[in-house]
Amino acid sequence: MNDTPPAPNSQASDEAKRRPARRRLLQGAVASGLGLAAAPAVHAKRPIVMRMQTAWPARDIFHEFARDFATKLGQVTAGRLRIETLPAGTVVKAFDLIDAVSRGAVDAGHGTLAYWTAKNSALGLWGSGPAFGMDANMLLAWHEHGGGKALLEEIYKGLDLDVRSFLYGPMPTQPLGWFKRPIRSLDDLKGLRFRTVGLAAEMLTELGMRVNSLPATEIVTAIDRGQLDAAEFNNPTSDRGLGFPEVAKYCMLQSFHQPCEQFEILVNRTRFARLPAELQTAFAATVQACSAEMSWKAIDRYSKDYAAMREAGVVFLRTPEAILQAQLQAWGRIIERRSAQNPMFARVATSMESFAKRAGRWAYDTAVDHRLAWNDGASKVGR
Repeated sequence: MNDTPPAPNSQASDEAKRRPARRRLLQGAVASGLGLAAAPAVHAKRPIVMRMQTAWPARDIFHEFARDFATKLGQVTAGRLRIETLPAGTVVKAFDLIDAVSRGAVDAGHGTLAYWTAKNSALGLWGSGPAFGMDANMLLAWHEHGGGKALLEEIYKGLDLDVRSFLYGPMPTQPLGWFKRPIRSLDDLKGLRFRTVGLAAEMLTELGMRVNSLPATEIVTAIDRGQLDAAEFNNPTSDRGLGFPEVAKYCMLQSFHQPCEQFEILVNRTRFARLPAELQTAFAATVQACSAEMSWKAIDRYSKDYAAMREAGVVFLRTPEAILQAQLQAWGRIIERRSAQNPMFARVATSMESFAKRAGRWAYDTAVDHRLAWNDGASKVGR
């Protein structure tokens, strides 16, 4: 019998070293089968964060609408896609926003097409002017189903803008504006230094006004300093928040200069294309969901601020019909002139008019005058 210890076996030594690794692998497999392997082994993907600047001051409800979109998108994607919302001026001025999105200075923007009208006059047709009798929701219907989206895509491509555009949020008819005295006739408008934007500026210039297109943040200060005589922005909540009642006492309701505008969410096209397909789908679906929610929220908030301003002594007057008719006549001249100058303008106007004839016929033939019922209810409760 040989009592000499066996020489070390390198194969056995290697086997001993591999046992702990096999045990860990086996434990992991068992835990996975029991649904216990989640913790360190399966980490949630880090969220994708995009920066979106708006064209609006932080205190404006429009900026709030943009934040609402960001919040909803985070909920829909379970936090996988997050939007950091920045107010106007954080990175660029409001009117420079589309260029900032295109070159990637910000990932996304929230504004309106009226702000880009200087790039191509056809862009002003999305929101400026009477839109051949369509309201804001009908205009969005034309955009989504009547050819508007393809035309807008073509315009942006022709301008070499690297952006994806999502329109949403039909806006109610905007007031003619805020004035220091009542507007009774066309003569009262002539020579007034006035703020508006887009093709609305061209319409009101036709009526004899001296128009200056300022961003929202500068309007009230310009009136207060005497640089403007009057101005418009959009709605009771925005106008009250921006301080219009502090510098002008009279608000003239109803106008054809911007009766059917909508918001635009712009995204850098290259950045958007890099998102996973499911996040691209979620983004587009969230835009549509927020379009409805914005409309409902606007009715609630705008009506509250309208009531508050009436109670505070602001005088709201209806714009005289003669001015409305003059606006329509001026718009007809603009359509004719711009169509002759810009083939794309003519194509967009023709497409809108064709859709409006069909949709408007159905809408106005079938809609009841809801004011009849409102007046009936108002009389019964003593309003």
